[in-house]
Amino acid sequence: MTASIATGETILVVGGGTSGMTAALEAAECGKQVILVEKNSTLGGRVALLYRYFPKLCHPTCGIEINLRRLRGNRNVRVMTMTEVAAIKGARGNYTATLKVAPRYVTESCTACGECAKAVSAEIPNPFNYGLNNTKAAYLPHSMAYPQRYVIDPSIIGTPDADKAKAACKYGAVDLDMREQTIEINVGAVIWATGWQPYDAAKIQPYGYGRYPNVITSLEFERLADTHGPTGGKILRPSDGKEAKNIAFIQCAGSRDENHLRHCSRICCMASLKQTQYVREAYGEDGKSTIYYIDIRAIDRFEDFYQMVLKDPTVKFIKSKVARIADESATGNLILHGVDTEGYHRYATQHDLVVLAVGMQPSVNGADIPAEIIADSSGFLEATPGSGIFGAGCASGALDVNRSVQHATAAALRAIQVVNKSANAEVGA
Repeated sequence: MTASIATGETILVVGGGTSGMTAALEAAECGKQVILVEKNSTLGGRVALLYRYFPKLCHPTCGIEINLRRLRGNRNVRVMTMTEVAAIKGARGNYTATLKVAPRYVTESCTACGECAKAVSAEIPNPFNYGLNNTKAAYLPHSMAYPQRYVIDPSIIGTPDADKAKAACKYGAVDLDMREQTIEINVGAVIWATGWQPYDAAKIQPYGYGRYPNVITSLEFERLADTHGPTGGKILRPSDGKEAKNIAFIQCAGSRDENHLRHCSRICCMASLKQTQYVREAYGEDGKSTIYYIDIRAIDRFEDFYQMVLKDPTVKFIKSKVARIADESATGNLILHGVDTEGYHRYATQHDLVVLAVGMQPSVNGADIPAEIIADSSGFLEATPGSGIFGAGCASGALDVNRSVQHATAAALRAIQVVNKSANAEVGA
């Protein structure tokens, strides 16, 4: 275990997605020392995997680039990727956090030249594309990855491929002897911004995710539509690579359901409305999108976007909770069965591809953290009076990007208050 670092005036931010970066930057730009840890190899979280934001359909790269520029220019933030929190002990103003840093097998000398990737032949499922395609076992997570540094997958350590990667590096940046490190840090406050994860669609058995290759999640569809995705932006069926022009979007897949997630995930309706426009862009009038919904929750400024999609002749809305999906094995098409509650007639409708708008659940991990941290019935963190640990963004509730940024800013202000009081107490003593 390495020596302790940081002080009681330092703020620890756990999670390097949009909320974590926002909280870290807001605190750092107020002059506070911040340690930002992220378990993955790059910052950006799930927003980095989006093709476009709603409702303006702009690319998220611009927003991420602004935050990365702020991070690069701020010496008050120390970024630690491939790092997880194993435990937090102590009390408000005086916590000891135990961090575990996984080996990257690539040092800071990396120039992202890509020679190591060219040298290896082994491939792994591409995490950037939710495993829809493969990438080399020596890889740059994506074009905007921060830090801009390659990763050697642990699966090839000890194999000839790893030796080839090391030999190919002209800068001596590949270090195959890296091992996991454990670090203890002292901090005054903690911001828990671990984001969210999609509900496991395979648990919704009537929909056949995992059994039927042409049933995918909304997150996977996002990658299909992206020009940097596994199909170069072409909306192709996983089963046979054919164009999918007749697409069903099923809302509340795992949300608002006592058998799965009780809460409304808030982003799903807008995500599907946005994705119908991907279909229109790809195929024009030849593309057809059908949204099966309980009710559409497009609140505040999103109502205008919803009204726009309602007028789109390529988009059809069916008020229904789909009962089950059957696979037509001869064609790979999918048949949706249910009852249209506006007219109460049964349907058995065929589609090329089915997209499940899966629910959002918190990514709060099983770290050993103080009992002062409590969660609601859905697992989202709740604020506790007198605590110095604060939830931010989707760790505290189902939020879109805009609300996550606002929530993270509020968490940063609360953390700043804690460390300021701790500093004043030390001066008074």
